[in-house]
Amino acid sequence: MKGQGVRGLTGGPLRGVRVVEFGGIGPGPFCCMLLSDLGADVVRIDRPGFDEMDSRNVLLRGRRRVTLDLHSPGGVNIALDLITHADILVEGFRPGVMERLGLGPATCDLYNSRLIYGRITGWGRDGPLSQEPGHDLNYLALSGILDTIGRDGDPPVVPLNYIADYGAGGFLMAYGLLAAIYERSYSGRGQVVDAAMVDGLGLMLGDVLSRAEAGNWRFQRGSNVYDGGAPFYDVYETQDRAYMAVAAMEPKFFRNLLATLELHDIDPASQYDSERWPYIRDRFAVIFRSASASEWEARFRGVEACVTAVVPVADVPLNTHVLAREMYTRVDEDLQPAPAPRFGRSSPKIQPVVFCSAEEVVREWMEGV
Repeated sequence: MKGQGVRGLTGGPLRGVRVVEFGGIGPGPFCCMLLSDLGADVVRIDRPGFDEMDSRNVLLRGRRRVTLDLHSPGGVNIALDLITHADILVEGFRPGVMERLGLGPATCDLYNSRLIYGRITGWGRDGPLSQEPGHDLNYLALSGILDTIGRDGDPPVVPLNYIADYGAGGFLMAYGLLAAIYERSYSGRGQVVDAAMVDGLGLMLGDVLSRAEAGNWRFQRGSNVYDGGAPFYDVYETQDRAYMAVAAMEPKFFRNLLATLELHDIDPASQYDSERWPYIRDRFAVIFRSASASEWEARFRGVEACVTAVVPVADVPLNTHVLAREMYTRVDEDLQPAPAPRFGRSSPKIQPVVFCSAEEVVREWMEGV
């Protein structure tokens, strides 16, 4: 949609919050998608020559999009006009880039002392790696998270970029921005929110480290309860080469698991005897391969054993529970996740992507529309 303004005043809880997003990839767009879904008026500044087809990317939904040349004085001045009337700024460049453009926090504070200035980086804004390039996998590697994913004796398993980019980056940034908005309500001042993915990953690793300090975690990949080391917290192949996820951690669930698998010769009291784990895993593996995933689903239906079929990604939108929850919707024929979380009164709504001029947005914001 081109040449049309949109006020961004939806029914979501962030109605009236104005966000200036400097175009990037990964955690920044994810963060701003969350803000837009909840009702914020997000204006993304793209560089000249960007591909308009990327507007179908779900991470870029719900924006007004403007094009500015930030290497020209005129482009910077218009960006400052937007910032003057914004509540939040989000940028994900390497440390020093915004300052060199004349758009660093100190400069922006002169124009808008109430601005919440969000900065997402991978390595952080200081430290010996702060100027190094990197991606999700690199941050996972340094944080120790990657070392925890995989089987004993095998290399670490490469996950998709959900963990660092979205969990430790985008979600952490959104969390920090909203906390700063709340703080501003009584201080009257904006501030910088520095969300480094390695910091977020450190928070995620905290439980493992605390367990290790207490002697309840082994630094050997795939040898603990939660990392696939235990046979009752693992994935098993079925007869039709699908998979069943088993997470029967509590004794009552483990007993129900054994009963449904008809493994009456295994003592439920041996659940946490790690010396018995290889034997129990082998028994589980043989039995799960004796029937299809749909058959196992039927057998475990109504049984409290924490056993679930692994749903192929292509089949997720058609899953009965997913359909009942209305977890996905279509936007211009594209399948997209519905906004989350859900609110009792101020219901979020996906906004259209609108291409317009920055001057148009500035005029609207100046008028307080």
